[in-house]
Amino acid sequence: MRKYWVIQRKSFSYLIDKKTTFAILVLTLVALFSMLVSIGVGELYIAPFDVFTALIGSGLEMNQLIITEFRLPRVMVAFIAGASLALSGAILQGVIRNPLASPDMIGITGGAGFAAVAFLTMFSDDSNNLLLSINFLPLFAFAGATIVAFLIYGLAWKDGVTPIRLILIGIGLMALFQALTTLMMLMGPIYRASQATVWLTGTVYGTSWKEVKAMLPWFLGMLPILILLVRRLNIQGFGDDLTTGAGILVHRERFMLLMVCTALAGSAIAFAGAMGFVGLIGPHIARRITGSSFGGLFPASALIGGIMVVLADLAGRTLFSPLEVPAGVFTAAIGAPYFIYLLFKNQ
Repeated sequence: MRKYWVIQRKSFSYLIDKKTTFAILVLTLVALFSMLVSIGVGELYIAPFDVFTALIGSGLEMNQLIITEFRLPRVMVAFIAGASLALSGAILQGVIRNPLASPDMIGITGGAGFAAVAFLTMFSDDSNNLLLSINFLPLFAFAGATIVAFLIYGLAWKDGVTPIRLILIGIGLMALFQALTTLMMLMGPIYRASQATVWLTGTVYGTSWKEVKAMLPWFLGMLPILILLVRRLNIQGFGDDLTTGAGILVHRERFMLLMVCTALAGSAIAFAGAMGFVGLIGPHIARRITGSSFGGLFPASALIGGIMVVLADLAGRTLFSPLEVPAGVFTAAIGAPYFIYLLFKNQ
């Protein structure tokens, strides 16, 4: 029985793995169902079918108002943030060829966190009022992630950039920016420190359509670039010598992929906070389902990352109601034991 569908034209040919396609379809259905459930659960419970009817413009007017204005934007931000972080982790694991690589591990998250805390600290007055609009926070977070990415690449350059230097420099910068973030929180007002702590943990509380409209272009804009680079990233897994022999400019490709990773992670962190371990766990689970080929790994990672954050946000809203726990608490609660398992397994 043939395991692939073959799409062949004069200028290109493409193999589609049947098992991977089926897995992605199942994950898509799970993602949609998770989002429907999350949209419906709250102080006013709305059944999944009623959520669906409201989304297509029918059903009760009150349900439509609650869903479209309050719950749907939050769930969409959670899904896009999770998908972006998981894709970012998948790219890093491919570029660095290390299963423990993720935006958390190499300092990109740390740079975004430091920039956000610096914003809250430096632009607060003695009365704990912000001198700049809180809407500038995502811009600072994204700028911090981008600066760290350039620092990693620049410091790792020595007649080229090797994966081992990238991850070692990244780990060093991660530790540095964590220390600077702690110092900045100690210097700032207590109120801002607590606000920064919640943001660093990762939360989608209070998001609206404005955040969705700001995140979606970043996410959708990176997808065509990943489609173009996916085959070359597969080849990079065989080592720099073979990649160079295939006519690929390794260092240029590595830099481009690192920038795509930063754009995805930075935009997610800017609007949903430093959601820990999503970029590590999502690609690992996807790899077990689809295999190591990035053509299937990327969409599976994005779907799993989105599902993780949507369910973590749902748990944060409901398990300890009326207290709302940041979604990042639950991603870390799952991710930390899984990280220990990976360390044990890769010894």
